[in-house]
Amino acid sequence: MKPHRLFSMMLLLQSRPQVSTAELAHELGVSVRTVLRDVAWLEDAGAPIYVRRGRYGGISILPGAQLDTSRLSPEEVDRLRMGGLDQTQLTELGLVGTDLTAQRKLRARAKPPGDDLIAVSKIVVVDNRAWFSADPSGVSPGELIGDLRRGRRLRIRYRRSAEPDATWRTVDPYGLLSRAGRWYLVADSAGKPGLFPLERLEAWEAGAGARRLRRGETLESVAQELSVKLEREAVFEVRARLRADRLDLARRILGRRLTEVSSLDPEYVQITVAYDQLQGIRQLLQFGEHLTLTHPPEATRAMREIVDAMASIYSPRS
Repeated sequence: MKPHRLFSMMLLLQSRPQVSTAELAHELGVSVRTVLRDVAWLEDAGAPIYVRRGRYGGISILPGAQLDTSRLSPEEVDRLRMGGLDQTQLTELGLVGTDLTAQRKLRARAKPPGDDLIAVSKIVVVDNRAWFSADPSGVSPGELIGDLRRGRRLRIRYRRSAEPDATWRTVDPYGLLSRAGRWYLVADSAGKPGLFPLERLEAWEAGAGARRLRRGETLESVAQELSVKLEREAVFEVRARLRADRLDLARRILGRRLTEVSSLDPEYVQITVAYDQLQGIRQLLQFGEHLTLTHPPEATRAMREIVDAMASIYSPRS
C-alpha cells in the first residue's frame, strides 16, 4: 500500500474539475479497483464528491464545495494517509475511532444529531450530453491522454465542419479542453492555435519528435484565447418577436447566443440573438410560428427566402 494515498487523492480532486479513475490510479500508483474503494470511503464519509458514469465520466467535487481537512487532528491526517486499510487492520493499529472521527470531519456540513446523511451519489446526477444528441463518435479523451502526456507532436486525421472528408495534418498539442459537454484538442497547426472537436477526429499517430509550443503559451492561455475569439466572432445580431411562453425553451436552445430579452406585452417578448454569420438564423426555424424576425432587414429577407424554398419542397405540386 502506498502511503499518503487517500490524502493525495483529496488534493488531486480539489485541484482539477474532473479526474478519471484511470488517471487517479496512474497518479497514485494503484489499481482502478483500489481507487474505487477509496472513493467509496470518501462517499461514506459524506465528502461532497460524485461520480459521473460513462465514456466521458470521472470523479469531481461538487461546484462550490471543498474537502475540508483543516479541522483534522494529526492522527486523523495519518489515517487519511493510510487509505485502503480494512477493518481488521484498523483494529490492529488502533485506528477504528480515528477512522470514524475523520469521516465525520470530512462531511460537507455538520451532521445533525440522530440524522443519517444520504450519500452524494444518491442525490446528484450529471449528464454532460446536449439535449437530443447522438451517441459520441470520434476519439475519446481517455484514448488520447497517453500520447498527450508524452509531449509528442501528433498527426491527426480530422474533418473540418464544412468538409465531407477528413484529412491528415500535423499539430503541436497543448492538451484537452472540456466545454459545454464537448471535448476539444487544443493545438497549434502550422503555428496557429486551433480547437479540434474530438468527435471529428477520426484517428491520430504519435510523431517522433517533441511538440513545439509557442514561447510563453500554456494550455490555459491558448484555450482562453480561442474561447474569447469564438465568442467575439458572433457579431451579427438579429431581433425577433417571441411568444413569452417559449422564452424558457429559447434560453435552453440558444444559450449564450441569446444576449438580450425585453417585454413587449403580456404575450410577447423581444429577443436579441448573436450569430457569426447570416445563415445562423436557420436555428430560429425550430420556433415555428411562435417567432417573427423583425431586424435587420437582410435577416428578414433571408428568412423569407429560406421559408419559401422549404414551402416549394412541401407544396402539393412538388
